[in-house]
Amino acid sequence: MITEASQRALEGLRDLSTIQWYIIPLLAIVLYIYAVEIKRARETKNWDAVFAGLTLFGMDFINETWNGVVFHLTQRSAVWTTPGPTALRTMVGWNIEIMFMFAISGIVYYHTLSSTKEHRILGVPNRWFWGFAFAVFCVFVEVLLNIGDHLVWEYRLWNRSFAGIWLIFLFGYFHFYVAIILVLALKTNRAKVIAISSLYAIAVVANVLFLGILGWVY
Repeated sequence: MITEASQRALEGLRDLSTIQWYIIPLLAIVLYIYAVEIKRARETKNWDAVFAGLTLFGMDFINETWNGVVFHLTQRSAVWTTPGPTALRTMVGWNIEIMFMFAISGIVYYHTLSSTKEHRILGVPNRWFWGFAFAVFCVFVEVLLNIGDHLVWEYRLWNRSFAGIWLIFLFGYFHFYVAIILVLALKTNRAKVIAISSLYAIAVVANVLFLGILGWVY
């Protein structure tokens, strides 16, 4: 039986009539940030900021896809749902505000890094230190959203218990930054583009599979 939170999350799903005007300036901000980064990349031949942004968003796309698959398979609830008000709910656990935020989060992370890969913080390579720190911050924000009933968790392993917090940390956020670290460690831009494209291909294929074969609309 579908949970009450899931039922609310299904209301207005991908309904364009819910769009609010404030998402237009948010979209403009995201586009501006990418335009600046692309311009800088053309001048410096360093595309890593753009790659970091696209990698993190691709990982989030995959996360939201498997979350929707859980909903489809259980016919009860996704692992997390976002039933609250939004300008556009794109999946049961995803909305346009979250998408805009994650679209630029990887760029924010990249510009936090030291220009020297070998630089360490508290003995930890700075890329891993900041990946850990950003993931912790994301979990903190998610807990606040859960307390406010904006982000609903349904299953015992994904909750505010000690074990649940670690699970959210590892599979909700930290692997986003691990993916960025691994992509940026690749030697050529071509390899980086292939790796990032693979992330989006996984998400798109999974969505097409469940949309086309299993009738998934979550």
